[in-house]
Amino acid sequence: MHVTHLSLADFRSYARVEVPLGPGVTAFVGPNGQGKTNLVEAVGYLATLGSHRVSSDAPLVRKGAERAIVRASVVQGERQQLVELELNPGRANRARINRSSQVRPRDVLGILRTVLFAPEDLALVKGDPGERRRFLDELITARSPRMAGVRSDYDRVLKQRNTLLKTAALARRHGGRQLDLSTLDVWDQHLARVGAELLAQRLDLIAALQPLADKAYEQLAPGGGPVGLEYRGSLGELPAGAAAGGASREELYGLLSEALGQARRSEIERGVTLVGPHRDDLLLNLGELPAKGYASHGESWSYALALRLASYDLLRSEGNEPVLVLDDVFAELDARRRERLAELVAPGEQVLVTAAVDEDVPGQLAGARFAVSGGTAEKVRP
Repeated sequence: MHVTHLSLADFRSYARVEVPLGPGVTAFVGPNGQGKTNLVEAVGYLATLGSHRVSSDAPLVRKGAERAIVRASVVQGERQQLVELELNPGRANRARINRSSQVRPRDVLGILRTVLFAPEDLALVKGDPGERRRFLDELITARSPRMAGVRSDYDRVLKQRNTLLKTAALARRHGGRQLDLSTLDVWDQHLARVGAELLAQRLDLIAALQPLADKAYEQLAPGGGPVGLEYRGSLGELPAGAAAGGASREELYGLLSEALGQARRSEIERGVTLVGPHRDDLLLNLGELPAKGYASHGESWSYALALRLASYDLLRSEGNEPVLVLDDVFAELDARRRERLAELVAPGEQVLVTAAVDEDVPGQLAGARFAVSGGTAEKVRP
């Protein structure tokens, strides 16, 4: 899989730019603040419908513009597709595939898959649980695009349930009439059903990712492991075999339903849902200790990179090798980690790199070069 052409209109700093691409390594080089990351961010957005830098679409639209367009031609084997997204902050985004009639934005998921390395990845190890949940859920969706709908359904149900709980909590605190909470049983069923699917997918993913992450960490930091991935859920202890992806959806549904029932009194008091995948975490262990709080800066970087490399290996093993994106990563690494990472990613079908200066791009990643400056990207080396 690779992108053959990227076209942007009113995206970030670009009024308009056309970037021809091809297999192998392409590096975007230029001073900070000139738009290098904006280019690879656009590629990542087409793959995930989200940015690795911001949580909303508004910052992605160039100042003074009403909308932004991101368009790319993507090759998968013998098949070529043109995918286009129109970003409309405050309104529904639009999507097209092969210039056909409008489709839902999430229908483009799966046409392009990416694995992105960025300085923000350090938050996978050192950041809040939400960073690790997002990592799991984006990878789940990359493996199975239909999970975008499951995630959307879960968020919708959770929002509705929280609204009901908050209303009940406020009424109770202010001595109002007792609300009819019979509809809460219905929302419990919906939350448990969709949550069980999401939880099952996460557990299956972690089981598949564990050996690949351990291997990748050993490649980046020989003798420094092993690494361990452990799912910490709000349900307490999971059934035997669940951590290895062995629990059925019905088992997880039953556990979630039971946990919601037990937590109801506390939830009504606090006005928020206390049980479910939105409260869970992925614990990252290094040797016998948790990486968060114990791993050094270099070890944390190696761990974050190992998770991305494991993601790449997993997606590649399941077909359609993803595009690798390395956004200003090499400047953050010491010489040894820089060389090891370059060696591991160099064979990728398509590798996109950003760097402030040519010297930050390792020799193993020789290939096409674009000079990026002032909203332009000019090819300087084939």
